[in-house]
Amino acid sequence: MKLISWNVNGIRACVNKGFETFFKQINSDIFCIQETKCMPDQINLEFPGYKSYWNSADKKGYSGTAIFTKKQPLSVTYGIGIEEHDKEGRIITLEFENFYLVNNYTPNSKRELERLAYRQIWEDQIRNYLLKLNKIKPVIMCGDLNVAHHEIDLKNPKANQRNAGFTVEERGKMTELLEAGFTDTFRYLYPDKENEYSWWSYMGQARQKNIGWRIDYFIVSNQIQEKIKEASIYQEIMGSDHCPIGLEIDL
Repeated sequence: MKLISWNVNGIRACVNKGFETFFKQINSDIFCIQETKCMPDQINLEFPGYKSYWNSADKKGYSGTAIFTKKQPLSVTYGIGIEEHDKEGRIITLEFENFYLVNNYTPNSKRELERLAYRQIWEDQIRNYLLKLNKIKPVIMCGDLNVAHHEIDLKNPKANQRNAGFTVEERGKMTELLEAGFTDTFRYLYPDKENEYSWWSYMGQARQKNIGWRIDYFIVSNQIQEKIKEASIYQEIMGSDHCPIGLEIDL
Protein backbone atom coordinates (compact mmCIF):
# COMPACT_ATOMS: atom_id res chain seq x y z
CA MET A 1 0.00 0.00 0.00
CA LYS A 2 1.32 3.41 -0.98
CA LEU A 3 0.41 6.59 0.91
CA ILE A 4 1.35 10.21 0.18
CA SER A 5 1.19 13.31 2.39
CA TRP A 6 1.71 16.88 1.20
CA ASN A 7 1.23 20.30 2.73
CA VAL A 8 0.11 22.07 -0.43
CA ASN A 9 0.03 25.58 1.10
CA GLY A 10 -3.23 26.37 -0.68
CA ILE A 11 -4.64 23.65 -2.93
CA ARG A 12 -6.00 26.11 -5.48
CA ALA A 13 -2.53 27.58 -5.99
CA CYS A 14 -0.89 24.14 -6.00
CA VAL A 15 -3.25 22.87 -8.69
CA ASN A 16 -1.86 25.62 -10.92
CA LYS A 17 1.67 24.38 -10.16
CA GLY A 18 1.40 20.74 -11.14
CA PHE A 19 -0.52 19.07 -8.31
CA GLU A 20 -2.69 16.94 -10.58
CA THR A 21 0.30 15.75 -12.61
CA PHE A 22 2.07 14.46 -9.50
CA PHE A 23 -1.15 12.98 -8.10
CA LYS A 24 -1.72 10.92 -11.25
CA GLN A 25 1.92 9.89 -11.66
CA ILE A 26 2.38 8.69 -8.09
CA ASN A 27 -0.86 6.63 -8.20
CA SER A 28 -1.08 6.23 -4.43
CA ASP A 29 -3.77 4.29 -2.61
CA ILE A 30 -4.30 7.18 -0.20
CA PHE A 31 -3.26 10.81 -0.72
CA CYS A 32 -3.47 13.25 2.21
CA ILE A 33 -3.10 17.01 1.96
CA GLN A 34 -2.78 19.73 4.56
CA GLU A 35 -3.27 23.50 4.46
CA THR A 36 -5.94 23.29 1.78
CA LYS A 37 -7.01 26.90 2.51
CA CYS A 38 -10.39 26.40 0.88
CA MET A 39 -13.81 24.82 1.16
CA PRO A 40 -14.45 21.81 -1.11
CA ASP A 41 -17.07 23.78 -3.04
CA GLN A 42 -14.42 26.36 -3.96
CA ILE A 43 -12.51 23.91 -6.15
CA ASN A 44 -13.42 21.15 -8.58
CA LEU A 45 -10.87 18.49 -7.72
CA GLU A 46 -11.95 14.93 -8.41
CA PHE A 47 -9.98 11.89 -9.54
CA PRO A 48 -11.51 8.72 -11.04
CA GLY A 49 -11.38 5.84 -8.58
CA TYR A 50 -10.92 8.07 -5.51
CA LYS A 51 -13.30 9.24 -2.85
CA SER A 52 -12.44 12.53 -1.14
CA TYR A 53 -13.01 13.79 2.39
CA TRP A 54 -12.48 17.44 3.37
CA ASN A 55 -12.24 19.18 6.74
CA SER A 56 -12.11 22.95 6.32
CA ALA A 57 -11.47 25.58 8.96
CA ASP A 58 -14.26 27.87 10.09
CA LYS A 59 -12.00 30.75 9.06
CA LYS A 60 -11.93 31.08 5.28
CA GLY A 61 -8.63 30.67 3.45
CA TYR A 62 -6.94 29.10 6.47
CA SER A 63 -5.66 25.67 7.47
CA GLY A 64 -7.77 22.68 6.36
CA THR A 65 -7.12 19.06 5.42
CA ALA A 66 -8.33 16.57 2.81
CA ILE A 67 -7.87 12.91 1.94
CA PHE A 68 -8.27 11.16 -1.42
CA THR A 69 -8.56 7.40 -1.10
CA LYS A 70 -9.08 4.43 -3.40
CA LYS A 71 -9.95 2.34 -0.36
CA GLN A 72 -13.45 2.78 1.03
CA PRO A 73 -13.20 3.63 4.74
CA LEU A 74 -15.40 1.96 7.32
CA SER A 75 -15.89 5.32 9.04
CA VAL A 76 -14.79 8.95 8.79
CA THR A 77 -14.22 11.32 11.72
CA TYR A 78 -13.52 15.03 11.50
CA GLY A 79 -11.54 16.51 14.39
CA ILE A 80 -11.04 14.85 17.77
CA GLY A 81 -14.16 16.02 19.57
CA ILE A 82 -12.64 19.12 21.17
CA GLU A 83 -14.10 22.36 19.80
CA GLU A 84 -11.01 24.47 20.50
CA HIS A 85 -9.02 22.27 18.09
CA ASP A 86 -11.69 21.15 15.68
CA LYS A 87 -12.70 24.60 14.39
CA GLU A 88 -9.45 24.82 12.39
CA GLY A 89 -10.05 21.72 10.25
CA ARG A 90 -6.74 20.08 11.13
CA ILE A 91 -7.65 16.41 11.62
CA ILE A 92 -9.39 13.76 9.51
CA THR A 93 -9.46 10.13 10.61
CA LEU A 94 -10.39 7.28 8.27
CA GLU A 95 -11.01 3.85 9.76
CA PHE A 96 -10.08 0.86 7.63
CA GLU A 97 -10.26 -2.85 8.38
CA ASN A 98 -6.68 -3.16 9.63
CA PHE A 99 -5.73 0.37 10.70
CA TYR A 100 -6.71 3.96 11.33
CA LEU A 101 -5.35 6.73 9.12
CA VAL A 102 -5.05 10.16 10.74
CA ASN A 103 -4.27 13.18 8.56
CA ASN A 104 -2.86 15.89 10.83
CA TYR A 105 -1.94 19.53 10.25
CA THR A 106 -0.30 20.57 13.52
CA PRO A 107 -0.61 24.24 14.52
CA ASN A 108 2.50 26.37 14.03
CA SER A 109 3.78 28.00 17.23
CA LYS A 110 4.29 31.20 15.19
CA ARG A 111 6.83 33.99 15.51
CA GLU A 112 7.58 35.05 19.06
CA LEU A 113 6.16 31.62 19.98
CA GLU A 114 2.80 33.23 20.61
CA ARG A 115 1.00 29.91 20.09
CA LEU A 116 3.48 27.63 21.86
CA ALA A 117 1.33 27.20 24.99
CA TYR A 118 -1.66 26.20 22.86
CA ARG A 119 0.57 23.90 20.84
CA GLN A 120 1.56 21.99 24.01
CA ILE A 121 -2.09 21.38 24.86
CA TRP A 122 -2.74 20.25 21.28
CA GLU A 123 0.17 17.80 21.38
CA ASP A 124 -1.01 16.17 24.61
CA GLN A 125 -4.58 15.78 23.38
CA ILE A 126 -3.58 14.46 19.96
CA ARG A 127 -1.30 11.90 21.63
CA ASN A 128 -4.18 10.81 23.87
CA TYR A 129 -6.42 10.55 20.81
CA LEU A 130 -3.90 8.36 18.97
CA LEU A 131 -3.44 6.14 22.01
CA LYS A 132 -7.20 5.56 22.22
CA LEU A 133 -7.30 4.57 18.55
CA ASN A 134 -4.24 2.37 19.00
CA LYS A 135 -6.07 0.29 21.62
CA ILE A 136 -8.51 -0.73 18.88
CA LYS A 137 -6.21 -1.15 15.87
CA PRO A 138 -2.84 0.22 14.62
CA VAL A 139 -2.54 3.85 13.57
CA ILE A 140 -0.86 5.59 10.65
CA MET A 141 -0.64 9.35 11.19
CA CYS A 142 0.72 11.65 8.52
CA GLY A 143 1.03 15.33 7.92
CA ASP A 144 2.84 18.55 8.56
CA LEU A 145 3.70 18.17 12.26
CA ASN A 146 5.56 21.49 12.35
CA VAL A 147 8.58 20.19 14.25
CA ALA A 148 12.10 19.12 13.32
CA HIS A 149 12.71 16.44 15.92
CA HIS A 150 16.51 16.23 15.95
CA GLU A 151 19.41 18.37 14.77
CA ILE A 152 19.79 16.12 11.74
CA ASP A 153 16.28 17.19 10.69
CA LEU A 154 17.17 20.76 9.78
CA LYS A 155 20.06 22.54 8.14
CA ASN A 156 20.94 25.10 10.83
CA PRO A 157 20.00 23.69 14.25
CA LYS A 158 22.11 26.04 16.36
CA ALA A 159 20.63 29.16 14.75
CA ASN A 160 17.08 27.90 15.29
CA GLN A 161 17.12 26.81 18.94
CA ARG A 162 14.25 29.09 19.99
CA ASN A 163 12.45 29.34 16.69
CA ALA A 164 9.02 27.81 16.09
CA GLY A 165 9.41 24.19 15.04
CA PHE A 166 12.68 23.56 16.87
CA THR A 167 12.01 24.58 20.45
CA VAL A 168 12.85 22.23 23.31
CA GLU A 169 9.13 22.07 24.11
CA GLU A 170 8.03 21.02 20.60
CA ARG A 171 10.83 18.50 20.20
CA GLY A 172 10.03 17.12 23.64
CA LYS A 173 6.41 16.51 22.66
CA MET A 174 7.55 14.58 19.59
CA THR A 175 9.78 12.47 21.84
CA GLU A 176 6.82 11.85 24.16
CA LEU A 177 4.70 10.72 21.21
CA LEU A 178 7.31 8.27 19.95
CA GLU A 179 7.99 6.94 23.44
CA ALA A 180 4.26 6.32 23.86
CA GLY A 181 4.46 3.60 21.20
CA PHE A 182 4.93 5.17 17.78
CA THR A 183 7.61 5.17 15.06
CA ASP A 184 8.97 7.91 12.79
CA THR A 185 8.99 5.85 9.60
CA PHE A 186 11.69 7.81 7.79
CA ARG A 187 14.15 7.61 10.68
CA TYR A 188 13.25 3.95 11.22
CA LEU A 189 14.68 3.19 7.78
CA TYR A 190 17.24 6.00 7.53
CA PRO A 191 18.47 6.90 11.03
CA ASP A 192 21.57 8.76 9.85
CA LYS A 193 20.53 10.16 6.46
CA GLU A 194 21.33 13.87 6.23
CA ASN A 195 20.05 16.76 4.09
CA GLU A 196 16.60 15.20 3.72
CA TYR A 197 14.09 18.00 4.17
CA SER A 198 10.41 18.54 3.37
CA TRP A 199 10.03 22.32 3.89
CA TRP A 200 12.06 25.34 2.82
CA SER A 201 11.56 29.04 3.45
CA TYR A 202 10.69 31.16 0.43
CA MET A 203 13.43 33.54 1.56
CA GLY A 204 17.08 33.60 0.52
CA GLN A 205 16.91 30.86 -2.14
CA ALA A 206 16.58 28.33 0.67
CA ARG A 207 15.22 25.59 -1.55
CA GLN A 208 17.89 25.96 -4.22
CA LYS A 209 20.52 25.76 -1.48
CA ASN A 210 18.64 22.98 0.34
CA ILE A 211 18.51 24.97 3.58
CA GLY A 212 15.47 23.12 4.85
CA TRP A 213 13.63 21.35 7.63
CA ARG A 214 12.08 17.87 7.83
CA ILE A 215 8.74 18.65 9.46
CA ASP A 216 6.41 16.33 7.50
CA TYR A 217 6.04 12.79 8.78
CA PHE A 218 4.46 9.40 8.56
CA ILE A 219 4.18 8.10 12.12
CA VAL A 220 2.98 4.52 12.72
CA SER A 221 2.17 2.34 15.70
CA ASN A 222 5.19 0.36 16.84
CA GLN A 223 3.39 -2.94 16.25
CA ILE A 224 3.38 -2.36 12.48
CA GLN A 225 6.86 -0.83 12.12
CA GLU A 226 8.26 -4.07 10.66
CA LYS A 227 5.70 -3.80 7.85
CA ILE A 228 7.28 -0.53 6.61
CA LYS A 229 8.74 -1.08 3.13
CA GLU A 230 9.85 2.42 2.13
CA ALA A 231 9.71 6.01 3.32
CA SER A 232 10.26 8.69 0.70
CA ILE A 233 10.75 12.45 0.51
CA TYR A 234 10.04 13.81 -2.96
CA GLN A 235 12.29 16.85 -2.81
CA GLU A 236 12.18 17.34 -6.56
CA ILE A 237 8.42 17.99 -6.60
CA MET A 238 7.56 21.67 -6.63
CA GLY A 239 4.25 23.47 -6.16
CA SER A 240 4.44 24.40 -2.46
CA ASP A 241 7.01 25.42 0.13
CA HIS A 242 6.71 21.78 1.27
CA CYS A 243 7.38 18.73 -0.85
CA PRO A 244 5.36 15.49 -0.73
CA ILE A 245 6.43 12.55 1.42
CA GLY A 246 5.53 8.90 0.97
CA LEU A 247 5.12 5.64 2.82
CA GLU A 248 4.93 2.13 1.46
CA ILE A 249 3.67 -0.36 4.03
CA ASP A 250 2.46 -3.96 3.80
CA LEU A 251 -0.82 -4.09 5.71
